[in-house]
Amino acid sequence: MGRISLENVTKTFGTVEVIPPLNLTIEDGEFAVFVGPSGCGKSTLLRLIAGLEETTSGRILIDDQDMTEVPPSKRGLAMVFQSYALYPHMTVRKNIAFPMRMAGIDEAEQEKRINAAAAALNLTDYLERKPGQLSGGQRQRVAIGRAIVRDPSAFLFDEPLSNLDAALRVGMRIEISEMHNRMATTMIYVTHDQVEAMTMADKIVVLQAGVIEQVGSPLDLYHRPRNKFVAGFIGSPTMNFITGEEATKRGADTIGIRPEHTEVSTTEGMWKGTVGVAEHLGSDTFIHVHDTGLAETFTVRISGDIAVRHGDTVYLTPQPDQIHKFGADGLRIE
Repeated sequence: MGRISLENVTKTFGTVEVIPPLNLTIEDGEFAVFVGPSGCGKSTLLRLIAGLEETTSGRILIDDQDMTEVPPSKRGLAMVFQSYALYPHMTVRKNIAFPMRMAGIDEAEQEKRINAAAAALNLTDYLERKPGQLSGGQRQRVAIGRAIVRDPSAFLFDEPLSNLDAALRVGMRIEISEMHNRMATTMIYVTHDQVEAMTMADKIVVLQAGVIEQVGSPLDLYHRPRNKFVAGFIGSPTMNFITGEEATKRGADTIGIRPEHTEVSTTEGMWKGTVGVAEHLGSDTFIHVHDTGLAETFTVRISGDIAVRHGDTVYLTPQPDQIHKFGADGLRIE
């Protein structure tokens, strides 16, 4: 089991309240991702759940048991940090075994869990190597293996992939998702990367200044963002926002249009503009259009390639059923 509930949890450092009263439930077996810009409180919230920070007020329940004052080692959770925190003088086998030795688990059970974790993480051939002989991705897998053998009720990941290069991040993202599908254990994952959030999560928790802006599935947040902040944070490239006459005539203070929901023509369309940078990626092309009278830059995403160059004139037409409307308070208008 691994159901985690936060009831009116707050965190204050001195006179600064970094987590205002917050309520959240993560169900057993869910993969929840905390996402938001730097300083939004996502890592602090994770550390409160882990017990690495003291809760100023409120309660943290794990499987309906109040764990607010329980030390980290007694909460039944396993945490994987951004830094691998491996012992350089120990082999992979001994690094993975370390928490079990500290817990007094007998050697036969240790060996069984080590072999199972190594097989799941493709580390079997590396058990006798030391961390210095491994790649960054392999070291991160060792850190995850050390968490797995504790058989926790939930895993807590604090930006575990940020030290890896782009190709390794994609590979590890898939491995962690596969691990979740196999183990069906609750996982809470902190990242500032909304692509990681969208591709990995069952439930995304979007935070800003310690406040939960929206909770939902990745597609819920993509298709029905609660406010401008969520709309602008979820999706890559980011949503285009338009104010003024174009918004007013649609009964909104601001309208939002995702780059992939805009048609591009070299002959006709609703809005005329000039091509700035065109990023040709093969499968997609991102066109940054200027001089539209709508925004300084209007970004368009096209599937495949398009023969446009810097300085060309293009015409943009939004898909009418994909225009998001927001009021002066930033909230979504239905």
